[in-house]
Amino acid sequence: MNSPNSTLAPNATFVRPQFFYISGLSNLPNAKYYYVFLCFVYVVTILGNSFILFIIYMERSLHTPKYVAVCNLAIVDVCGSTAIIPKIIDTFLFDSQFIRYEACLANMCFVLFFASLQSLILVVLAYDRFVAICFPLRYHTIITNTSMVVILAVMWAIAALVAITGTLLFTRLSFCRSIVINSYFCDNGPAFHLACNDNSPNFIVATFGTTIFFVAPVAVIVLSYVCIIFALLKIATQEGRLKAMQTCTSHLILVAIFYLPICATHIATLSSIIHPNARIINTSLACVIPPMLNPIIYSLKTEEIMSTIKKLYKTINNLNSHGTEE
Repeated sequence: MNSPNSTLAPNATFVRPQFFYISGLSNLPNAKYYYVFLCFVYVVTILGNSFILFIIYMERSLHTPKYVAVCNLAIVDVCGSTAIIPKIIDTFLFDSQFIRYEACLANMCFVLFFASLQSLILVVLAYDRFVAICFPLRYHTIITNTSMVVILAVMWAIAALVAITGTLLFTRLSFCRSIVINSYFCDNGPAFHLACNDNSPNFIVATFGTTIFFVAPVAVIVLSYVCIIFALLKIATQEGRLKAMQTCTSHLILVAIFYLPICATHIATLSSIIHPNARIINTSLACVIPPMLNPIIYSLKTEEIMSTIKKLYKTINNLNSHGTEE
């Protein structure tokens, strides 16, 4: 394999290459430092989200609809990071930028699936806050553990359907010119644009996916917080308004760190003022940093989790004290 395009058969009417070549981070100066940083991010992501899952599992008072969604977000964060980071490290640190066609499809499907789910779960958490503040007396009637599980199951099904559809449509494409994907993973957009035959169905599904997993969630979250602000203005006391708003702080931070970097990168790309390497780094960071920060933010900014951590810490200290006395 002397050339990334050496596996192509130019005269064939339909070409399904054995491999694709991931070129994204290959020309990055001092790239090894970035891969070490990604290793650190991955370890913190796994430990942080596992800790959140453990805390919620151990504390019965956290077995509520909101924390059912938080648990789902933690699981999706772990799975999404696992779909991206180990493959990036294997691809670029160990110089194995060729990826088999079938492995590329699997990577594409899982990354799309978990990235879509992250966005949808943030919408579910916004809905939870909207009902809690705008309809506080009906909250426990509208939002139950059962209803939350049903909502999340629908979100998983939608994300899976779109990811699988996009991946299956990819299999009908012929690649007779190039197999070099200019991204840091088997990215659906850059990949299907390489096709020689009609890729309009892929473009339609990709546009639909961007709309329902990015544009629509942002619009729904903004609208929900507009309603929340109006509801807060109706609260008589300043203390009451602040207390209600504090329950939204962690979610607002999660929304900001997930959507703002993606928005900024896409706007810069459309205006052609960003270097390709900078675009790829920004996009990769936008994918891997939120899963690392989510458990940290929920630990520091959520009163219930902080009190549970303190209670657990006291319990461990008491056990250690009794052990020392014996």
